[in-house]
Amino acid sequence: MPDRRKPAVADWFTGEGDGFRLLGTRCTACATVFFPREDVHCRNPHCAGGPLEEVPLSRRGRVWSYTDSRYRPPSPYVSSPELPWEPYALIAVELAAERLVVLGQAAPGVTVADLRVGMEVEAVPGVLHEDTETTWTIWHWRPTGVTA
Repeated sequence: MPDRRKPAVADWFTGEGDGFRLLGTRCTACATVFFPREDVHCRNPHCAGGPLEEVPLSRRGRVWSYTDSRYRPPSPYVSSPELPWEPYALIAVELAAERLVVLGQAAPGVTVADLRVGMEVEAVPGVLHEDTETTWTIWHWRPTGVTA
């Protein structure tokens, strides 16, 4: 098992356990929040723009939509063609405070049969892929009250 943990996408999330958070940016002029983060300019067409600041996003949200993935996705997802493909659930989660929807994989063991629109889920650290040197980390969505 690799010793080194590294985010699959730099600066999109931080922390571990209860301190785990997705990271977005907020325009200081109009308060619009962006995820994935925006580091150059405000994308709100009604805003003249202002400095952008990094903000941790809400850890919990509500399922807005979901589906299962039954095919091998393109990069950055890594899968060995020699191993059988295992479908996984994708969840679109509404973060009410930020007024945005964030897509992500369901935590391992969570299937579409476990999900309902409107149910509460939380962002948790997950593993995208492991190679001989590195564990590549990502976020997963997990129904609240479920431990694993």
